[in-house]
Amino acid sequence: MRVGVVTFPGSNCDCDTLEAFEFLDVPTKHLWYADTDLTDVDAVVLPGGFSYGDYLRSGALAAKAPMMTAIRDAIQGRDLPVLGICNGFQILTEAGLLPGALRANRHGQFRCAWQTLRVTNESPLFLGLSEGELLRLPIAHAEGSYYAPAGTLADLFMSREVWLQYVDDRGDLNTLTNPNGSLANIAGITRGNVAALMPHPERALEKAFGSEDGRRLLMAWLRGLQERSAHAS
Repeated sequence: MRVGVVTFPGSNCDCDTLEAFEFLDVPTKHLWYADTDLTDVDAVVLPGGFSYGDYLRSGALAAKAPMMTAIRDAIQGRDLPVLGICNGFQILTEAGLLPGALRANRHGQFRCAWQTLRVTNESPLFLGLSEGELLRLPIAHAEGSYYAPAGTLADLFMSREVWLQYVDDRGDLNTLTNPNGSLANIAGITRGNVAALMPHPERALEKAFGSEDGRRLLMAWLRGLQERSAHAS
């Protein structure tokens, strides 16, 4: 199994993400935004950063890149698993591969802080993360306020596609622990084989970094990949 990590102009977490998977002993491949070849990767990660300097809207220009056309075709053609982290989440919504949008933080500030998250729904994309489990991960964004129309939001909860929410240290939802004004404290969603979250798991691999929960999350995603690959074969 090989994981590809895409670099867009302005990406700044691509090397961290490549190193995170290498730390987990997973073969990786660096993918360039202008390329279209995905034949030798089994999954793709869209990393954090400021693609195209967040010009127009975060992720808006990156969503039009040749690599994103190839990713869209691979999702439709072979159900390619894709994980978006922070700017990757923004790109996936701008590309229409996930519902909703990421808007400017309600308080108008760039927010960089540790955040407690709750696994809202178990997902086959993340094997081993149980509903109600708490994770401690860092966030770093200025446009992370998740928005979707009321009907879409209701459908996301009904279909159990909301999988991460911002909570307090006890796991309770409240406005005080919502760092950006996201509707329903949403921090991550899934659809099909596509998943995304605003926090940065690649920055939380070891206790020395402040938390090992990023390793738990990425390992859960890798287990999900392996399980689907085993069933496919």
